[in-house]
Amino acid sequence: MRIASRWSASLFGLALSGAVALLPAGTALARTGTPATPMVAVGAQYDTTHVYVAPGDVDRFVQSFLATFGGRSTKQVVATVTPTPSSTTSQLLQTPVGTVSLFGFKTPIPFPFGAERTGYLVTNLDTAIAAARASGADVLVSIFPDPIGRDAVIQWPGGVNMQLYWHTTPPSYAPFQTIPENRVYVSPDRADAFVRSFVTFSHGKVVSDVAKAPGVEIGRPNDTYRRIRIESTFGKMTVHVTDGHLPYPYGHELTGYEVGDLGATLDKAKANGVQVLVPSFRSDGRDSAIVQFPGGYVAEIHANAGP
Repeated sequence: MRIASRWSASLFGLALSGAVALLPAGTALARTGTPATPMVAVGAQYDTTHVYVAPGDVDRFVQSFLATFGGRSTKQVVATVTPTPSSTTSQLLQTPVGTVSLFGFKTPIPFPFGAERTGYLVTNLDTAIAAARASGADVLVSIFPDPIGRDAVIQWPGGVNMQLYWHTTPPSYAPFQTIPENRVYVSPDRADAFVRSFVTFSHGKVVSDVAKAPGVEIGRPNDTYRRIRIESTFGKMTVHVTDGHLPYPYGHELTGYEVGDLGATLDKAKANGVQVLVPSFRSDGRDSAIVQFPGGYVAEIHANAGP
């Protein structure tokens, strides 16, 4: 579905291998004995957040997002990016802090598209789907062709949907200045299953598992919740384990963008039509805020708070 990108250079030629990373000592999660799966990740700069806005909001969103974070857009095209008939505008917004695959559907959106949060480039899609299944994922949309490659949609335990994709002509993108984080919300019933499955698939590691993280991070300053941070070649992920009693807009933000100066970024955002939904607050060594871009896309933005 990442048909917006037509830039290519040399083959990435990645011969990635290795066993599933051990979870760090002291974590609440234990090894399951699941056999190692092939490494299929390419790099964080090839992962995108899938953003769907109304066609009339596409240009406003592009202007606002790029004015806030910098970067550029690929040429907008109109294409069918689903296995059944549909039509959408499509373009890739590439910034130093994260990439967006932007869709403005001119037709009704076929199910289950629109619910997948991210697209991950893989070295081989057939291998990746087999590895995802072996790691505990369901395949919601079987492999299908798009104009420049192949795609599939999977779902992890806990109901987290993602798209995996492969390009006929391998793309070549510069690494991010800062790696964005995929922000996932799951229930206590499925949190461990989700983490085990994703860590197995991604060959990643749990870098922290905090049983009583500050509730201010989910809009409940008088409470605590469990927060798990994962890192892999796919990038960063923060897993929020909650009872689902979330004040708006928590749970709506798909991605967290790390910037050098949160105040300056918010000033640029507000000057370009962005609404600040949650003003800046400090927790876990970072200053964070949640914003909404024209068209409805909700995102978290954060900066290192320093010592």
